[in-house]
Amino acid sequence: MKLFQVLSVTLIGMVLSTPCAAISWRQCLRQPNAWYSSKEAIRIADNVLLYQRNDGGWHKNIDMAQPLDSKAKAKLIQDKSRNDSTIDNGGTSVQMQYLARMVNATNQKRFKDAFNTGFDYLLRAQYSNGGWPQFYPNTRGYYGHITFNDNAMVNVLTLLRDISTGKELYRFVDREQMDKAGAAVTRGVDCILRCQIIVNGKRLAWCAQHDEKTLKPAEARSYEKPSLSGSESVGIVHFLMQIENPTPEIAEAIKSAVAWFEEVKITGIRQIRKPAPDSPRGYDKTIVPNPDAEPLWARFYEIGTNRPIFCSRDGIIRYNMDEISYERRNSYSWYTSGPMQLLERDYPAWKKQLANQ
Repeated sequence: MKLFQVLSVTLIGMVLSTPCAAISWRQCLRQPNAWYSSKEAIRIADNVLLYQRNDGGWHKNIDMAQPLDSKAKAKLIQDKSRNDSTIDNGGTSVQMQYLARMVNATNQKRFKDAFNTGFDYLLRAQYSNGGWPQFYPNTRGYYGHITFNDNAMVNVLTLLRDISTGKELYRFVDREQMDKAGAAVTRGVDCILRCQIIVNGKRLAWCAQHDEKTLKPAEARSYEKPSLSGSESVGIVHFLMQIENPTPEIAEAIKSAVAWFEEVKITGIRQIRKPAPDSPRGYDKTIVPNPDAEPLWARFYEIGTNRPIFCSRDGIIRYNMDEISYERRNSYSWYTSGPMQLLERDYPAWKKQLANQ
């Protein structure tokens, strides 16, 4: 055998015999299909099952791909009765997407059972008005508000929509579940339309969270006031634009929100981190004039005036980011460029598609 052939065979053998490299939980939905039948994928999926609470949901902000020793596994079994299941920060919806990949790759019953338990959890958590709380069944305080913050409800609706429409990833889901998912999505869309804030007869956008009974804009943490959201409203509009054959009510909600984004667009400024050597982070966020800067939108706008608002943990509304505490100024996203792609690319494409229907 020639030297080149020998080297090629050797290298191929080394690649095939090398175990799968460890990945983080953030990477778990971005692997090639073949990976989900690997030992590493199965190990992580078994972790996901351990982290699943008895009510069927999951907690948030956990790297579920990290190896677990026997002591950690025993602790997770003890914690299964904890009352902290949530849809916040991708909680529950991401775990279900991962388990769906595992069902397709391995056909393991335990993964399908866990997926179904999560599915039932999401259906139980939905309010009769179509909204979802941030946490369930622990709905004390703002946990019980209908939550658009960080795309919580949109993530759930996207998952259930993909299930109801028979997306390939969920081909193992039965017809009864598909129908239940579709009904939940219909209620969820109706809730979104009813939550859209109206001022002087004009539809605008959404708050990051709405009262679960009145559907009015609601306060969450002390610095998250009832307001119009320049951030969360983007995800809502994107979700609505993905609905095939939208009703006139859905189309009007989209057009009205886009018009509001255009109205409250902020130009001529840029957010920077100026050096602050004596500060905890070594820098301080501030706003400076810049006529060439791309447009920005505030995270929160005052309802009725469309003025950007800012808040420290004291709950006092300010109209200048420099006036709030250093900690809140530098530990929270007060401005976003998220609406720019919506206005410049996605909405024009949606209008064109709608005109061609």
